[in-house]
Amino acid sequence: MKNEIKNVLESTGPLPMDQLADRLGFLKAKDFTSLVKVISKMESHKELIFTRDGKVDLPPKKEKNSPTIKGIFRAHKNGFGFVTVDAEEDDLFVGRNDVNHAIEGDTVEVTIKKVADRMKGTAAEAKVIDILEHALKTAVGLLILDEEKPKYAGYIKSKNQKISQPIYVKKSPLVLTGTEIIKVDIEKYPSKKHDFFVATLREVVGHKDDAGIDVLEVLESMDIVSEFPEAVLAEANRVPEVPSEEDMQGRLDLRQEITFTIDGADAKDLDDAVHIKQLKNGNIELGVHIADVSYYVRESSALDKEALSRGTSVYVTDRVVPMLPERLSNGICSLNPNVDRLTQSAIMEIDQKGRVVKSWIGQSVIKTTFRMTYSDVNDMLAGDSEKIADFKAIMPSVELMAKLHATLESMRIRRGALNFDTSEAKILVNKDGLPVDIVLRQRGIAERMIESFMLAANETVAEHFAKLELPFIYRIHEEPKSEKLQKFIDYATSFGLTVYGTANSISQEALQDLMERVKDEPYAEVLSMMLLRSMQQARYSEHNHGHYGLGAEFYTHFTSPIRRYPDLLVHRMVREYGNKTDEKVAHFESVIPEIAKQTSSLERRAIEAEREVESMKKAEFMQEFVGEEFDGVVSSVVKFGLFVELPNTVEGLIHITNLPEFFHYNERTLSLHGEKSGLVFRVGQSIRIKLMRSDKMTGEIDFAHVASDVDILEKPIKGEKNDNFRRNRKSSDDKKSGFTRKTDKKTSSGKSDKKKAFYKEVAKKGGKNGKGRRTSRRAK
Repeated sequence: MKNEIKNVLESTGPLPMDQLADRLGFLKAKDFTSLVKVISKMESHKELIFTRDGKVDLPPKKEKNSPTIKGIFRAHKNGFGFVTVDAEEDDLFVGRNDVNHAIEGDTVEVTIKKVADRMKGTAAEAKVIDILEHALKTAVGLLILDEEKPKYAGYIKSKNQKISQPIYVKKSPLVLTGTEIIKVDIEKYPSKKHDFFVATLREVVGHKDDAGIDVLEVLESMDIVSEFPEAVLAEANRVPEVPSEEDMQGRLDLRQEITFTIDGADAKDLDDAVHIKQLKNGNIELGVHIADVSYYVRESSALDKEALSRGTSVYVTDRVVPMLPERLSNGICSLNPNVDRLTQSAIMEIDQKGRVVKSWIGQSVIKTTFRMTYSDVNDMLAGDSEKIADFKAIMPSVELMAKLHATLESMRIRRGALNFDTSEAKILVNKDGLPVDIVLRQRGIAERMIESFMLAANETVAEHFAKLELPFIYRIHEEPKSEKLQKFIDYATSFGLTVYGTANSISQEALQDLMERVKDEPYAEVLSMMLLRSMQQARYSEHNHGHYGLGAEFYTHFTSPIRRYPDLLVHRMVREYGNKTDEKVAHFESVIPEIAKQTSSLERRAIEAEREVESMKKAEFMQEFVGEEFDGVVSSVVKFGLFVELPNTVEGLIHITNLPEFFHYNERTLSLHGEKSGLVFRVGQSIRIKLMRSDKMTGEIDFAHVASDVDILEKPIKGEKNDNFRRNRKSSDDKKSGFTRKTDKKTSSGKSDKKKAFYKEVAKKGGKNGKGRRTSRRAK
């Protein structure tokens, strides 16, 4: 039928549906219904189009001399976007007039309008000619009743700022009042015919005044769902509450070892435990024991399929969306004290230089003696006599662990591991989900100690299987791209720092040395964040490329199978390769690449959800402080303004249009220079700000600069002779970024009337020589 339809349209051109049916000889109602279904399917596959007057037609043929490229479209909230074709190549810029109704995540086909110019630093420009696959399948939002379109129940406005069009919802038998947060399935996408989505109701998520509904809305919008399917829960409920003697057969019995867990005080899923002892030869034996989740979650079971579809547990402010049901994670797979538990262990003999000289990896059974918290162990190491008395039985182990941690940390530093320690916030919320405080997470010796032991186990397991040359899943972190490293080097040199090496040849040791030199400087944390941003994103892969950030030749994830699927897969391979067959090797070789790709993607989704909730809650917390002044640090300088971070990690923007004069942007040093006053803003600089706006819906926070004695004043920039400086006026770059500013009509002298009046006012208030408070443009 498809071929017949195409043949008719090729010979006749566009036809109304009834005439097309006549041509095909489909005269009966049943035949016409079949035709409609086929045409609908052909349209969804881009084999047919409907013209503006409703006729059926073939899509226009692509020009032979216009090669096309396929990629993923990334939208910007201001209407333009970018297309990622290859992770190794720069993105293609797509202007707002060339988007062709593509939305975030769509797989698109583009033609190149303008090639990149490396000399000028401009990106290639492209035009979307076809949308091959839509990424957005569902949406979540508050239903807004709309009487102007009686055909629909109303519409929702997605919280995703990259989706500007309303999503109209078809009427359903359910009576809706306009208080519901609903989830819908997208049926039709914006096109030339209508600039909105059409969707059908899937479920009511909650109501707008429900406690915690804001976080739930974010999670549901990303298809991160808390509830487990009934089949999965039923399977979890069939898992026994305690292991049997039969379960322990063939396992290494470690129940007599002094083994304990160390976790946060509020942790419920205790999936790792450790033991340690000094050996006669001077080496140290470290045992890392991980809950054997794979023993209960069998491959291809309902539990396994659900865990793979989730990929990872998601942690946001006041809740966790687990990868596995609590029956497992908080029950038989939690290494609670004084009960037998099935584990997989990596037992390592470590020499005085931190090298693993011998190891054993396999199934075991343990019985932990204590459930320790990080604060308990930190207090013990700090000499708290009460805590030492309470846990006297494990004090020698704790002291030996601290010694081994110091050895392992020194070993990692020697081989080039980079330290990305930056301030991490914890948002405290009340029972209604409202933020009441933002505190910095503390990382003492205990936290770093457990991290060291988990890293050692992950490396040992990865090296073991890499040397066996068996199919395996690795956690890789590739070398940073030279362009990003060059930007970091420019940041560093703007502080007067000497960087040994170039973007193409700088060593990890040189980066280490640089960060060590600035560790006590006020801009140290900002520089650490800049270094982190210059790195590539870690991911999972079937190929071992090492871990650049850790300076490790081999690395995997073995230590958290309760909350990460790759760890679960590693445990499964540890067990199956113990009785290796060609069939098992072939099986893992076939499934690992897709699992690596899927779990990397799901990890990015989880990170995005965590960031979105964090920014929303931070903005909500700051709303009550609008109008107040704070001290902060300039965390980033861009051509449209500067970002400022407060001590509690809240970050906001001072837009260029809200500064008290015209500023020049220096792209090389990433700084802003006041044209008249000489006021300078650089990364890492202290600054006084006033909170002007805090928007929970968008997560955006706006600051205004407040003149203070921490301001830096330099010689004012006259004219634009220096090529490194670019004027912050409306330019092609501003158009691309979506940021514009109004320009005043100039007088014969070259200055605008408004601008002259402005500088007169500044001079009156002492602003001309950089002293005194300046009048802001907005106030003026």
